[in-house]
Amino acid sequence: MSANSQVLVIDDEADIRELLSLTLARMGLEAHCAANTAEAYELLVKNTYNLCLTDMRLPDGDGLAVVDYVSKNHPDLPVAVITAHGSTENAVAALKAGAFDYLAKPVSLNQLRALVRSALKLPAPGGRHPQEDEAPALGLLIGESAQMLATRAMIERLARTQAPIHVTGESGSGKELAARLIHTKGARNDGPFVAVNCGAIPENLMESEFFGYRKGAFTGATADREGFFQAASSGTLFLDEVADLPLPMQVKLLRAIQEKKVRKVGSTGEEAVDVRLISATHRNLGDEVKSGNFRQDLYYRLNVIELRMPSLREMREDVPLLAETFFRRHAGAGNDPVPRLSEEALNRLQRYDFPGNVRELENVLERALALAAEQEIQSEDLQLGPVRPSVAAVADEEEPVAAASLPLQERLDSVERQAILDALAQTRSNRTAAAKVLGITFRALRYRMDRLGIKDEPDSKD
Repeated sequence: MSANSQVLVIDDEADIRELLSLTLARMGLEAHCAANTAEAYELLVKNTYNLCLTDMRLPDGDGLAVVDYVSKNHPDLPVAVITAHGSTENAVAALKAGAFDYLAKPVSLNQLRALVRSALKLPAPGGRHPQEDEAPALGLLIGESAQMLATRAMIERLARTQAPIHVTGESGSGKELAARLIHTKGARNDGPFVAVNCGAIPENLMESEFFGYRKGAFTGATADREGFFQAASSGTLFLDEVADLPLPMQVKLLRAIQEKKVRKVGSTGEEAVDVRLISATHRNLGDEVKSGNFRQDLYYRLNVIELRMPSLREMREDVPLLAETFFRRHAGAGNDPVPRLSEEALNRLQRYDFPGNVRELENVLERALALAAEQEIQSEDLQLGPVRPSVAAVADEEEPVAAASLPLQERLDSVERQAILDALAQTRSNRTAAAKVLGITFRALRYRMDRLGIKDEPDSKD
């Protein structure tokens, strides 16, 4: 933090202004105070600030008006809003309006200091962050299509806020890569990025995994242990497949988000946590809310800003660049020539639907490299078979393509897909029951559904 950093404090309560000013001064920051929006706007004209803290309720306006004014006139200035205790609606509204973060009254000085440290480390818009070149995820979200350019621009904007983000998109579309980019480009990039697959944790272990536990809390708890929230302190907690959280855990997660505190299993006290939340799922959370599988209040807290990852079908023009990038990465720093696609093979890839998106494209190219007899990969090396319609179209066809006319892998996929669809139909889309019918585990069924591009039904009752 620079010794010359200045913070604008807007609050109509003199004691709050004094408290914030003293705290900021102890951090080596200069505070300028305003009692209303009119005074604040005058100060903004005369001075340059590194952070703005504004109360939600002001005599001549509200915090949302301040956020809007700053966004239009001082787009580089992060604004944090101070809301009444327990005012979830105001906090969410502020974040949606573009606020960097929020504080709840009574103001916790520890949370205030953490917020200020995060805000003053923000990179300048369009500028390169010092650690950007070292980030392993950068460069992987590539493409020059309109959809990918818009996605990368959105990621740049989201990196400058602390608002919870929900990433949507099909399996293999790069949801975790996007989350890592947001973390890497943001103020918390020197903190940890903790990725959690919510569908892979047994329900009876969820609370201890998320919040940690005390020694002796249960059989086997031989020492204190931190949870995911503590592990992600000062960084980002990425909740992948968040729709898989059971309802009891959703209640506990909601409270942790609202209060910014967690209680370890076996502990009588709570501890403050400072994490940025990003969630993701390939399901439609709105449909999950309607079907009663996901809490509406948690949905609104997680889905403050939505980032949709485009499918590869929507950006077919990026396939040549993606393929070239993969081949160059495969060739590495060696002297081997970079493999290339024949015109027919490239055309075949661009006409394929890729239900598994970029992840499937990489798998196809890796397999083609292993099968190709020469440096130029031919269409038959891809082993894609005939152009495959969507799963929905296959289900609606009266006369599907004869399995015998397909290559072996396509034939096996066709048989496997039909068996899964039959089991889902038999169990009314209950995946747990369908897995039992098929004689495989629930996780194995999910993997196969993702690989084959079979979508969950919104009325699933797992």
